[in-house]
Amino acid sequence: MRNPKWHRDEIILALDLYLDPYRGPIDSKSTNVIALSEILNQLPIFSDKPDATKFRNPNGVSLKLSNFLAIDPTHSGKGMQSYSKLDKEVFEEYSKDRRKLRQIANQIKSLVTNEIVVSKLQEIEEDENIEFDSVQEGQVLYRYHKYRERNKKINTAKKNLVLKTTGKLLCEVCSFDFEAKYGEIGKGFIECHHIKPLYENENVTETRLEDLALVCSNCHRMLHRKISYLSIDDLKKMLTQ
Repeated sequence: MRNPKWHRDEIILALDLYLDPYRGPIDSKSTNVIALSEILNQLPIFSDKPDATKFRNPNGVSLKLSNFLAIDPTHSGKGMQSYSKLDKEVFEEYSKDRRKLRQIANQIKSLVTNEIVVSKLQEIEEDENIEFDSVQEGQVLYRYHKYRERNKKINTAKKNLVLKTTGKLLCEVCSFDFEAKYGEIGKGFIECHHIKPLYENENVTETRLEDLALVCSNCHRMLHRKISYLSIDDLKKMLTQ
């Protein structure tokens, strides 16, 4: 059986190497290509690798890098013409924003080389963003985002601070009040959303109170649907319109 198609995280990492001025040759024996192969095999994305010996091996990585040659307008040759729609999409998104690409790639690599974090990310259940690989910064950072949102200690501290300040736990987008709507069963209930952009999250650091917003379940789902660029204020404006 064939191995699964490349996901966005993997293509981001491959493009980061492709655009690196110190990349070296696009060859399966290249030190950088071999290193990327090892990183790709650590990503907590695929539980099923039908052909584990060939899964993202150096030869496969070099072929993926060659795909970018066919997309790259600065390359005079043809390159490999078998690139995917997602290859081109990621190339067009990030080839002109090298700083952001490097920041995201470094975040992913830092997270997947931490065994404790990887084990936590594997526990995050799939949702439509993971299932359809639709988050711009990739699944690893999205899973990490969800993991950090579930820190009970910081979430409780955030709720306590807001209660002390305002006396209520209202959704910061639509002002929904669980206690007012559901009574005792809704008392103290609300969800926490991590408002900092995924690629700007410091690696494996403590979440701060100011990094969290209190939101109702519906608004939280909407924020996650376009998590790469939909902010609390953006969603508020959508509701008022």
